[in-house]
Amino acid sequence: MTGSSADDTLKGVHGRQKAQKRPNPFAIFFQGFLKHPVMVGSIIPSSQKLIHRMLSKTDWSNTKLFVEYGPGVGTFCPHVLSRMAPDATLIAIDTNPDFVAYLKSTIKDPRFIAVNGSAADVRSIIKAHGFDNADYVLSGLPFSTLPEGVGATIAHETGAALRKGGAFLVYQFSPKVKNFLDPVFSDIDHEMEWINIPPAQLYWAWKR
Repeated sequence: MTGSSADDTLKGVHGRQKAQKRPNPFAIFFQGFLKHPVMVGSIIPSSQKLIHRMLSKTDWSNTKLFVEYGPGVGTFCPHVLSRMAPDATLIAIDTNPDFVAYLKSTIKDPRFIAVNGSAADVRSIIKAHGFDNADYVLSGLPFSTLPEGVGATIAHETGAALRKGGAFLVYQFSPKVKNFLDPVFSDIDHEMEWINIPPAQLYWAWKR
């Protein structure tokens, strides 16, 4: 074997090793579901149709801070980042450190911040990063299976964290989430997205 061909072979081996070591997002998502089933809404990431529809009512020209609860492996993140202004910020909050580590290792956009924490602490989290309010907050957290009191706290804290005119964007598989939104938001839009597994309830809860 010549020197050049040997080098090529080694490069090929190293390349395969790197590819093998790169975490598989679906495997991480599935593992996260097994570890924390009450915190992950579905075993399958959201469909492209759901993503585009959920983000369709966002006023990106007036968005400086977008917050996501439970980003998982970042299914929504690139879509949010591609729509945001160059000086805007996306803060993704997740209680699962495996998801947060994966996001930090795969999303290198300087506008992106991954935080290992609870959505119930959204106000202190955004304040720690220099913001008084969020323009929009997105959540796929399964409100109906959260520990008692947590869903109500998250809804209340989100309402307090949003600026006037902002919205809480929620996609769920159970309509029970409206029971958590109604005490905080008086203006709520609702639609269904059937092209998703399972079909999802979509809510836009506006802070007027």
